[in-house]
Amino acid sequence: MQLKSNSLSGRILLPTIILFALAITLAGVASAQTAGPRPCDLYASATPCVAAFSTTRALYSAYKGPLYQVARQSDQAHTNIGLLPDGYANAATQDTFCAHTSCTITKIYDQSPNHNDLTPAPPGGAARGPGPDGYDIPAAADALAATVAGHKVYGVAITPGMGYRNDSPKQTAVNGQAEGVYMVTSALNLNEKCCFDFGNAEANNLDNKAGHMDAINIMCHGDPCHPDAGLDMEDGIYGHLKVPAGTIFVTDMGASDGQHTYAIYQGNAQSGTLTTTGAIPLPNGYQPMRQEGAIILGIGGDNSNWAKGYFFEGVMTQGMPNRRAMEAVQSNIVAARYTGQLKP
Repeated sequence: MQLKSNSLSGRILLPTIILFALAITLAGVASAQTAGPRPCDLYASATPCVAAFSTTRALYSAYKGPLYQVARQSDQAHTNIGLLPDGYANAATQDTFCAHTSCTITKIYDQSPNHNDLTPAPPGGAARGPGPDGYDIPAAADALAATVAGHKVYGVAITPGMGYRNDSPKQTAVNGQAEGVYMVTSALNLNEKCCFDFGNAEANNLDNKAGHMDAINIMCHGDPCHPDAGLDMEDGIYGHLKVPAGTIFVTDMGASDGQHTYAIYQGNAQSGTLTTTGAIPLPNGYQPMRQEGAIILGIGGDNSNWAKGYFFEGVMTQGMPNRRAMEAVQSNIVAARYTGQLKP
């Protein structure tokens, strides 16, 4: 009887042990997926992020909050789009919420502790938007489907009249302070208009002249389009590092000490390392810079809102990142496995 009882106990216990072990293994996999460093973790030791935006993934390994907010046209209800356990956007939430109607992206959350969230931009010295009271309109929530790490996600597709801004953020560079900026974008869906920018701009939505901006830019030059990356420093875009035409996913980076030099970096966000201009003296009239610290996406500092472009993620740092840090971020972007056939 004792031997039979032990055998029965073994038959009951063994599947339990296997299931328990499997649960531990799966939990370990999930933990490993969320524990890997993200761009702001890689920057943190030397140049911490002061703003971090993405509609596709967490940019800190520890971030658990929402990525963006969508508004439903049918009833004007809002909902936040958060994260799956491995730190990528839960696009199914958007698809369910927006089923049988259309949605727009009404807020992009800053993942940094500063909470420098972006919302549709107010009118500026160059242009009023087509929205209420001259505000720019938000991007369509489902206009830019892609895949990251095997997950369906949505980027931000900017067309003329759209743009996002925060005129009173915390800890962004001002008055010649050093900073860095990057965005994952595309060489597709561009035009020659001003300005598909992401980064530092005027706080009053006006053109306050040379040095009052420090934003990464990508745009077309010529027909057919020959895109390049540069820094929009107001009244001029500088650097002009060529981006191979037709590159589906592009990493564009800029770094400046705010006093004497800057550099542009760009790479294919799906593979490889970065190319760079190397350190370049800031132009005459831009030494030192005079940044005002506002944050813009898809527009110029004076709300020049005639550009087109794609945005997936972007970061602003406190201090000028070195090439080693930027290459580490590029490797992290490549490892995220951005894929998809985007509209030109």
